[in-house]
Amino acid sequence: MRAQVSKIHSDFYYVSPIEVTDKHCVKDSIECKIREVLKKQDEKIYVGDFVEVENGYITKVLDRKNYIPRPSVANIDQIIIVSAVKEPDLDFLQLNRYISFAEYYGLEVKLCFNKNDLSSDDSLIEKVFSIYEPLGYDIVFTSALEGFELDTFQEIMEGKTSVLCGQSGVGKSSLINSLNPEFDLRTKKVSDKTQRGTHTTRHCEIMAVSDKIRIIDTPGFSNLKFDFLMPQDVGKLFREFQNHLGTCKYQDCLHIHEDGCSIINRKDEIISPERYESYIEFVKESKLYKDRVKTQGKKTETRSKQTHNKTTVKINVNKRQGSRRKLKQDMYKELEDE
Repeated sequence: MRAQVSKIHSDFYYVSPIEVTDKHCVKDSIECKIREVLKKQDEKIYVGDFVEVENGYITKVLDRKNYIPRPSVANIDQIIIVSAVKEPDLDFLQLNRYISFAEYYGLEVKLCFNKNDLSSDDSLIEKVFSIYEPLGYDIVFTSALEGFELDTFQEIMEGKTSVLCGQSGVGKSSLINSLNPEFDLRTKKVSDKTQRGTHTTRHCEIMAVSDKIRIIDTPGFSNLKFDFLMPQDVGKLFREFQNHLGTCKYQDCLHIHEDGCSIINRKDEIISPERYESYIEFVKESKLYKDRVKTQGKKTETRSKQTHNKTTVKINVNKRQGSRRKLKQDMYKELEDE
């Protein structure tokens, strides 16, 4: 039986059988465990993975269309970044962080700004549209409390598996409850003292809002940093730079303070101050990765290897070294005997 992993809890995997004719037709979930041979091969399984199931055990993980590590989900069609207009206040740095993260993994991005009922400041709405609409991002302002623009929010998700991500307290769970009250997901108010939300979503889970809409609700997180790529690659995550990359005087230009930088010379025309400040912050984070690579290297020992499209367990480093030592000893012994 082929199925899709809809939830993972401890060592148990909850899978939904997939109709052969329609991958979006989801039945009731079944509790499974992973086959021991997959554990030995260190096979990772994520929410969204398509798998083969036999007698209550996952026996094979099928090829993934895509995968993101934070949150750990696979085979998604789009990512919807949810921000709050108020409570907590709109954080452009965090918003741009999520957008750049999605760009890195090549995901389709939609922007949702919730809690529109808490603000009557039209200038913020105008600012959002002036920054992100020219970049080609679809934008929707919603209010889960008052039901404002929920029809539009629902339309952008039809026929797709969407991941909702954003800071805690922006109203992701409230939006899902508004679309389908049967879910009754836990929600909490933003703290008056810290102006930060509380984690109410504890794990990733695929939820079928309707026959055409499937949402992966994810825990809010704030520790995402771009300390996994080189500084020169950060500019590729910003759509404003796409037509200008490679036109600077220096090939390794970071577009911050270099002479002959075509982007700096036209910065006010190309990118908004909020987006440029985010870019500089991400470059700083990526420099930590560059320093770490230079001083420590990034080669790591893996526990499995791919041979002829088959994953096999690798011999432990210490055991492999011991085997080589034994071969060397035997060679010297043969020479002595001769």
